[in-house]
Amino acid sequence: MTPLSILDLAPVVEGATTRDALLNSLDLVRLADELGYQRYWVAEHHNMEGVASSATAVLIGQLAAASRHIRVGAGGIMLPNHAPLTIAEQFGTLAELFPGRIDLGLGRAPGTDRPTMRALRRSLESSGEDAFPNDVLELQAYLAPVAEDAVVRAVPGQGTEVPIWLLGSSLYSAQLAAYLGLPFAFASHFAPELLMQALQVYRTTYRPSPRHAKPHAMVGLNIVVAPTDEEARFLFTSAQQRFLGMVRGRRGKLPPPVPGMDALWTPAEAAQVARMLSESIVGSPDTVRAGLAATRERTQADELIVACAVHDHAARRRSYELLAALDQG
Repeated sequence: MTPLSILDLAPVVEGATTRDALLNSLDLVRLADELGYQRYWVAEHHNMEGVASSATAVLIGQLAAASRHIRVGAGGIMLPNHAPLTIAEQFGTLAELFPGRIDLGLGRAPGTDRPTMRALRRSLESSGEDAFPNDVLELQAYLAPVAEDAVVRAVPGQGTEVPIWLLGSSLYSAQLAAYLGLPFAFASHFAPELLMQALQVYRTTYRPSPRHAKPHAMVGLNIVVAPTDEEARFLFTSAQQRFLGMVRGRRGKLPPPVPGMDALWTPAEAAQVARMLSESIVGSPDTVRAGLAATRERTQADELIVACAVHDHAARRRSYELLAALDQG
């Protein structure tokens, strides 16, 4: 059975605080650990009122400390925002504290806007496509076994060999992951249009590496499971509203669900949101089981990573419980 993992954006919901979001993430990672999920990843975003995972490495440390077995990591760190040495030291520290449990997913997008990039003290000119491959190679070198002639070393970091994944929603990331012989995760939970093409490019151009003899692809999905299709569709309207806000250039806290979306969007907006959320499986356990089987058959994914933007934390917990139960059944 294809392993299932969790992508947690640490959503700050309307009517709650950032602290609530972080405590919910700690609660959810404990549950995921108990339920046997493969990984628990959080993503770096900045200057977003509705996302509490901006200090990604700090949060990963807390999540790892709150759990026992599950792998915890970044899905991902936006490398253009950071010096590779800094990330090597952060994740090297995590790997020393939680050996065998830390993952490092890397993205090449800044994950924010230009004013925030300036606030992060990263040069806009040195953060593009051309810099990203070199930054990945530099980061790999800092995490590799000690080279005697190294002038700069990551301490902690050197020798930890934290597993690196490349993340993306484009053919560029797929090509680079294949060229470097790294695992690849496609962000189809919000940008699905190139999913199948990217998987094909990644698999057909893959070059084996010492640590990864064959390609390993993870696919991102939105999944909401509830006792009935009707309730799941109701809960899913929170995610639909969030993506409608993105279409309109507005970002905020995750809104509560609504009985229907027709009064909130235009037909053109509805179509655009539907495209962005096309890799979503929403419904009762039977509906989701069938959707998962179809997705596995279509993508031949080695792993699936699941986002679940549900306003009520208890309903979100229940969704992941139902998902784990049906996947084991």
